[in-house]
Amino acid sequence: MLGVCQVCHMHSTRRIHDKMHLGLEEDGDFEEAKKELETWKAKTEKADDAKSRLIVEKLEEDEAKEKAKQEMMALVQKQEECRKEFSQSLIAVKDKIQELANHKQHLLDKLKRCQAELDDKRAESTKLMQKFKIFAQIPDTEVKFSTQHKEESDDDGQPIRGVFTITQKASVLLQGGQALITFEEEKVASQILKIAKCSVSCDNMCLDVKPRRITMDPAVKFEVHLDVSRKELKVSNVPSSMPEVRMKDRLELSFSKPSRGGGEVERVDYDKNTGTGQITFLHPGVAQSLGQQGRYRVDLDSEVNVQVGPIYKYQLRKFQTYCGTPKRTILLDDIKDIEDVEDLQDHLEIHFQKPSNCGGSVRGFCCGTLSVDHIPHYFADR
Repeated sequence: MLGVCQVCHMHSTRRIHDKMHLGLEEDGDFEEAKKELETWKAKTEKADDAKSRLIVEKLEEDEAKEKAKQEMMALVQKQEECRKEFSQSLIAVKDKIQELANHKQHLLDKLKRCQAELDDKRAESTKLMQKFKIFAQIPDTEVKFSTQHKEESDDDGQPIRGVFTITQKASVLLQGGQALITFEEEKVASQILKIAKCSVSCDNMCLDVKPRRITMDPAVKFEVHLDVSRKELKVSNVPSSMPEVRMKDRLELSFSKPSRGGGEVERVDYDKNTGTGQITFLHPGVAQSLGQQGRYRVDLDSEVNVQVGPIYKYQLRKFQTYCGTPKRTILLDDIKDIEDVEDLQDHLEIHFQKPSNCGGSVRGFCCGTLSVDHIPHYFADR
């Protein structure tokens, strides 16, 4: 733009000089040239002002550009720093994730080991519970006690006491292809155990069996001390139809009636929440008689049958466990099921009775060649 203004200025000046050299004589042309000169002077001044303004704007733009450049460089540097910081943070997070994954795997492995140990402990606990579990179906037996009748007194209030000793016999459970043989003498069993494998002749074939020493399953022995109260009676299934104090009075009145088998009551305990109670009679014998009946009629708002029974107190004492190895009984293992069980048992007994086979007199024999389901616990002679 500045170049154009300068060209215009030079052009106008040349025109003025040309007119002067031509010797213009007319005043109108001179005035017109003068006006045109003034016009071009005004345009030149305006162009100079525009030039100055543009220079100032250019300087301001250059300054803004430099400032923007510096800001951009600062932002680029900050972006690079943020990128480095993000990379470091990402690496740290990945390391932390890996560490947590390793810790999780370690915990999972530990959990598996603990679960396996727990399963082993549960299996062992179940096995021990089965070994020490005692169950016996005792048939009902009528027992008649006779004694000299005497007048009951207040001093005869001691409970009926009994001591029961329970002993479990040592046993071993035979698996399929196993048998137990018991000799009369210990030295015979010792001789047989020194043999790694015994060849038993069975008709047209030979059967190899392995003698092994056995350990009996643990057995227990304990005492049960039982006391049966002669003056106290347990009451249950009592409906909560009235306040506790009033219920105690009704129970005392009902159990004091001789016409129903009751007697003089010394004390009444009652729990409304559970509907149970305890009646203590003054004289012994009443509780025993009512306890055998099982039910008693009580006068509440109406007649109600409640459940009654004796009060037991028992203690477990002298609990002992023991296990051992029989000296005259050995285990015969790896017995092949090649013929009838009875015939196979005969062949085994005959073989181990011969002194030429290091045997001797056989006292007992139990063969388990069928399966574990067919063979019960064998109570070996120790």
